[in-house]
Amino acid sequence: MIAPSILSADFARLADEMAAVQGERGADWLHVDVMDGHFVPNLTLGLPVVQSLLATTALPVDCHLMIEKPDRWAVGYAEAGSHNVTVHVEAAEDPVMLAKNLRAAGAKAGLAIKPHTPLDPYLDVLKHYDTLLVMSVEPGFGGQAFMADVLGKVRRARRLVDAGHLNLVVEIDGGINADTIEQAAEAGVDCFVAGSAVYAAENPAQAVEGLRRQVEALSIRAR
Repeated sequence: MIAPSILSADFARLADEMAAVQGERGADWLHVDVMDGHFVPNLTLGLPVVQSLLATTALPVDCHLMIEKPDRWAVGYAEAGSHNVTVHVEAAEDPVMLAKNLRAAGAKAGLAIKPHTPLDPYLDVLKHYDTLLVMSVEPGFGGQAFMADVLGKVRRARRLVDAGHLNLVVEIDGGINADTIEQAAEAGVDCFVAGSAVYAAENPAQAVEGLRRQVEALSIRAR
């Protein structure tokens, strides 16, 4: 799956930018980064804007909450109609209960980990989640360079999913482009968040299709 991140889109034209990644071979999810200026040193948008986005697009919205106190605020994004709501394990007070609350509100529950956060301490917690989001940059700003050393966590998660110990989508976010997507795919990623690689392109929909073709070609070669 390819999930373009609107963090790299033109915020003055969000409706048009969301439409630009749709199509027969377009985006699978629309990735929306919510930042509060506290958990990360950047401020983007909040629930009222997400509600407007949800009313404008038919794409499943993948909300990545880089915020403090997600136990208090995250459920609102699920109730608004987000397909997947991801919270950071570093910020959640009770991640197991939060996953249950997100699912009860109608969304898939996602758990994000920063590049230097280890995976293994949260394996039992992840049994309650639908998505694992491995950050391949420090959260807060788009356009950063891909951190390949996080792929060890991706490989570990992939083995656990394939063995039936976890049942979730492995997602990666940060520095994904034509030069890095194959590394991530080889490690076992299911869903690729791409920002500037899509929205800096002349044709965002074609950029999405190009990334998808790279992953598909890699899969064919591996057979």
